[in-house]
Amino acid sequence: MSLDSVVYDFQSGASPECIRQSYPALTLEQVYGAIAYYLANQDTIDQYLIEGESEFEKFQQASREKYPEWYEKMEKARKQLMASQS
Repeated sequence: MSLDSVVYDFQSGASPECIRQSYPALTLEQVYGAIAYYLANQDTIDQYLIEGESEFEKFQQASREKYPEWYEKMEKARKQLMASQS
């Protein structure tokens, strides 16, 4: 379980109890500890998350360029699924 996951949920407004339910491997004390650590180091962790998102976007773009057929297939399947749910 990563600190990132707990922080993203916390930033989205989830309560510690709700976060705990989402990650049964964590205790409530660990969730509160992660939130306390985040609040004490918010600027550093926010910068780390921004950098991680940027790296993920670069990876995702490289993957789309390397495997365009697969992404087209996934997009087609997504559209079909959405159309069937309408």
